[in-house]
Amino acid sequence: MNVMDLIGNTPLVELKKTSSELDGVSIWAKAEFRNLSGSVKDRAAKAMLMEGIDRGLLRPGKTIIDSSSGNTGIAYAVLGAVLGYPVRIYLPANASRERKTILACCGAALVETSPLESSDGAYLAAKAEAEAHPDKYFWPNQYNNDANWKAHYNSTGVEIWEQTAGKVTHFITGMGTSGTFTGTARRLKEYNPKIQVVAVQPDSPFHGIEGTKHIASTIRPGFYDETLPDRFAEINTEAAYARTIRLAREEGLFVGISSGANVAAALDLGRSLPSGSLIVTVLCDSGFRYLSDELWGVDHG
Repeated sequence: MNVMDLIGNTPLVELKKTSSELDGVSIWAKAEFRNLSGSVKDRAAKAMLMEGIDRGLLRPGKTIIDSSSGNTGIAYAVLGAVLGYPVRIYLPANASRERKTILACCGAALVETSPLESSDGAYLAAKAEAEAHPDKYFWPNQYNNDANWKAHYNSTGVEIWEQTAGKVTHFITGMGTSGTFTGTARRLKEYNPKIQVVAVQPDSPFHGIEGTKHIASTIRPGFYDETLPDRFAEINTEAAYARTIRLAREEGLFVGISSGANVAAALDLGRSLPSGSLIVTVLCDSGFRYLSDELWGVDHG
């Protein structure tokens, strides 16, 4: 087996204790922390890099460059090591210490940008550097690369359909680049147009849910389609933190904050659904990437 074959085909797990809070509705989650570098972003990173190689855009002597809040950058770093390419990542300076350490350990060069400008600032800085030196860099541009969402159309959506034996009724997840939501939702809608797809975002431009975007107040990804979601769900940082803690303490799933946000939103959705509904969401990454985050030092009850 090639090490890159460790990307995809992640388990779908039932959140039994979480589902017990609902009346006949079950919540299941894709365990994306089981991917090679430890997050859902492995799927898109692999697709974008392989397409770059196939098109002759990523070739020996070039450096992979992009912006990231952490997970895509880590995926690039790991895959760059496998494929033999150096990696340069622009990320907000307030990204977790663990993410920065992993990036450095995997050999990526880090450029920290203003935390006040969030992921938009990192994106604009990477864009400027890549466009200034096109012969030096391969810029996947994850926010505007169709290979991003197609990775989930070709894998995540297919896996969810097969793992639920076609019984999934709702798919709900947060958006960063919106690639996971877009590709998975499009594939599931092709299987069954009655499946409801729900896009989650923070309820405020100023939030603590790393890896997600408040779409109305940030630069929109090029492939973002606001007509695709059947509905939108907003979640606040406190609810995401609290559910993240409960996933660890009640389900034995030590996952990151965006995963907590997804499950909190899925639970809110489930309260309005009829018995027999089957919700699928995404556990984006591991809690080990956020050990220094203040949420672990707070008693949420």
